Amino acid sequence: MARDTGFTRADAENDFLRMRRRQVLSRLAAWLRREPDDVNIMLPFDEVVAALGRKGEKRLGLQVIPLDSIIGSVDRTRDFDRRFRPTSGRARERWERLARAQRRGESIPPIEVYRIGDLHFVVDGHHRVSVAHALHLRTIDAYVTEIVTRVQADGIRYRGDLIVKDYRRIFLDRVPLRGDARTAINLVAPWDYAQLSESVEAWGFRLMQDEHTFLDRATVAARWYTEEFVPVVALLRQAGMISTQTEAEAYLWVIAERYRLIRTHRWDDEVITALRDRR
Repeated sequence: MARDTGFTRADAENDFLRMRRRQVLSRLAAWLRREPDDVNIMLPFDEVVAALGRKGEKRLGLQVIPLDSIIGSVDRTRDFDRRFRPTSGRARERWERLARAQRRGESIPPIEVYRIGDLHFVVDGHHRVSVAHALHLRTIDAYVTEIVTRVQADGIRYRGDLIVKDYRRIFLDRVPLRGDARTAINLVAPWDYAQLSESVEAWGFRLMQDEHTFLDRATVAARWYTEEFVPVVALLRQAGMISTQTEAEAYLWVIAERYRLIRTHRWDDEVITALRDRR
């Protein structure tokens, strides 16, 4: 709980000044550490939804949500930083009015948020969230609408993370994996998803040529995973060729090296030995 001098107006003024000071110091610290520009930026709801792909929504009603789970906004990203500290003095009068009401124990209306995964984005109530942070509250009442997306929101911390999610969404459009197969494919670099898409589509084209039949994307994706990806990953593990990278990263590297060194799409002991020696 914030310090209380017993003078509500003075305490509210101090609350605002303290939040502004922390916002400025946070920007300075990020600059001194040479952190990315998006470290202290609130996540924009529209960009998150665009990256993840929107499937639908459902109203969940009034809930108590963790304050720290609110990391974005629908339309006020310039007025507050990632921790809902005011970025200027424009909203000071309104902010302090709410802080005084909160300190006096007056009833404060619930905020309104969108939920994506475990993350929340404010539709209405930015100042209330900011005041709650200033008073060191842990939860806040909110009317919640859940947004269902095609790609999960896990792993999103900063705006830059949306690039990876966007490329993953496009990859899953081209290679519509399901269930465990979908979960198993994880890449760190955004462009790797594009390269893997090309590789799977080329594998599917060769498969259709061999079998003299047309296969849709879902069938190609399922067969690529069970007939190509899983066996190759098993070979790489046996050969000790997967260390710090993900299975998908190891697979992507090895298929590129295989073709570059040996000009073949086959897998056998000769290929694995050549690739292991290459590492």
